[in-house]
Amino acid sequence: MYTIGEFAAHGRVSVRMLRHYDEIGILQPARVDPRTGYRSYADAQLGALLRLVELRDLGCGLDEIGAVLAAEDQDAALRDLLMRRRAAIEASIDADRARLDRLDERLRRLEGADVMTDVEYRPVEPVTVYAVEGRAPGMGPENVSPVIDPLLGRLVGAIQGAGREPREPGVFWYHAVPDSEDLAVHVSFTADETPVAAEGYDVVELPAIETAAVLTHRGDMPSIGRSWMALMEQVVEDGYRIAGPTREVYVHAPDDRPQSEWVTELVAPVERA
Repeated sequence: MYTIGEFAAHGRVSVRMLRHYDEIGILQPARVDPRTGYRSYADAQLGALLRLVELRDLGCGLDEIGAVLAAEDQDAALRDLLMRRRAAIEASIDADRARLDRLDERLRRLEGADVMTDVEYRPVEPVTVYAVEGRAPGMGPENVSPVIDPLLGRLVGAIQGAGREPREPGVFWYHAVPDSEDLAVHVSFTADETPVAAEGYDVVELPAIETAAVLTHRGDMPSIGRSWMALMEQVVEDGYRIAGPTREVYVHAPDDRPQSEWVTELVAPVERA
């Protein structure tokens, strides 16, 4: 048996942390003296402590580690945890690389480099669409993304239920809900040449835009926010202001192809500031 001090020293942790692990039930001592309250640990528990320390160093949460230590098949539970942790780290690295790219671009701008965003200003023709509307609790992919898929499913089901197929391009647009923090999310597909009303969707005519700032985004949806930021920054730099709801026109977004191959036009009505 090890005293708590010896056990802490062997595991390279503090006595305070061992007491904490005991309190939350992750690693409890083999014996507690009923008279003095002194904790003692069995020789076999050192392996569990070393595993705990290693997993904490890898950034795993205590709840996750506790589940591994309590599992009947610890090797299988450990493998599952390590794979999940590896995926999380890879995602974090990708996000940090994207941030580095944006930092480098911002630094180039500050140093006077001419960074092209390929924003063009042009009129946009009116278009009639079949649309459904939902509400998101605010802007940002974490709020909007969970709303999109159910709306798409509802719209596709309604169009097919009316005996037709969705027609590209799809058009999404957004606007703030008055007296609310919610965001109205509109999802649509291009209507037939002779639009036909049916249950489950609205026939909506999106008006022409006299002058629109348009930027083509090539890539997946998680990265579309950066393209929107680039568009907005260019609009301000060019002396314009946003003059109406923005649109996303999904020029090429087939279900059978990865989002990295999608092509989306970001459209913002503008006028001179």
